[in-house]
Amino acid sequence: MARYLLVPDSYKGTMFSEKVCEAMRRGILAIEPEAEINSIPVADGGEGSVDAFLQAAGGEKLRASVSGPYFNRVDSYYALLKGGRTAVIEMAACCGLPMVYDRRNPELTTTYGVGELMLHAAKAGAQRIVVCIGGSSTNDAGCGAAAAAGVKFYNRSGENFIPTGGTLKDVAKVDASSIDPALIGKEIITMCDVDNPLYGPSGAAYVFARQKGADDSMIERLDAGLRSLSSAMGAEELANMKGSGAAGGMGFGMRAFFSSRIQMGIDAVLDTVHFDELLKTADAVFTGEGRIDLQSMRGKVVIGVAKRAKKAGVPVFAVVGDVGEHIERSYELGVTAVFSINRVAVEKSAARERASRDLQATVSDILRALNSVRR
Repeated sequence: MARYLLVPDSYKGTMFSEKVCEAMRRGILAIEPEAEINSIPVADGGEGSVDAFLQAAGGEKLRASVSGPYFNRVDSYYALLKGGRTAVIEMAACCGLPMVYDRRNPELTTTYGVGELMLHAAKAGAQRIVVCIGGSSTNDAGCGAAAAAGVKFYNRSGENFIPTGGTLKDVAKVDASSIDPALIGKEIITMCDVDNPLYGPSGAAYVFARQKGADDSMIERLDAGLRSLSSAMGAEELANMKGSGAAGGMGFGMRAFFSSRIQMGIDAVLDTVHFDELLKTADAVFTGEGRIDLQSMRGKVVIGVAKRAKKAGVPVFAVVGDVGEHIERSYELGVTAVFSINRVAVEKSAARERASRDLQATVSDILRALNSVRR
């Protein structure tokens, strides 16, 4: 009986990773009904990350009332994975962009609820907390989350306050000595898929704030605030590290206030589900994404999976929507073969409609080829 691991990303705009897993599973079982299949859907750190982790690793979804993007109370949630030692939190569950609708204003929104969720998870017994920082409505460099955890921020008059994107410029002193003891000694991982610095032309404000409601003048103010905070903390070196600008500077805040380690999203997922152990008994891995191209080589899902499988000597089949130019390096990095699901020449809109069944058929064809070689 063959054993297969399914570790796909979503096909953006077409299928979530859970649906991709389902189609791949059907394609395998159509040819090998007795096959053992382990599905590990991958989310990008935004909305849906908690559910993806739960489906992959098991556990329970816990509810908590926390602060929303405008300090309003919201019903939120996080995952406590099987065994109770690892919690998964997604920013989008308490300060996500869909929660602000037509009230987008990154000068006012806060990550305070993220810190509350972290405390809730720690007090529930989690020893390892994975924070997924995609899809935020914020630009406060994680100061809100830090304040919820007990970090104190003072202005030039010595007054304690909770900074938001618009008031980062007022931070004159930061005191992290009063951080909640519940978080002391916990392993905190930040799941991130971008490598932007905190400020500057490729920083949090200039790259991400417009989609959160900022105009040109606000972007300049937000960027100046991020620079000012970094200077007040003496953390310029940290600000320039890859990923510090993720989610409105949340990458910076997680490092600065929680000593968090930032991992590429796929590595955080694979570590959490013990992927390297699963590889030991796998005959092949199926992965995929909407399009494989040069951007994929920077550590996205397909390549992250392939690198680990290569070390274990397990073949990797990348089943994708489109195939871009110059993907030859993917083979050096561990991909065995790349297959497009575009079986019929149709417009993109029509291709999306038939993507699930075309994916299933492509995986079935791969199994037919594998079985012909095994005989």
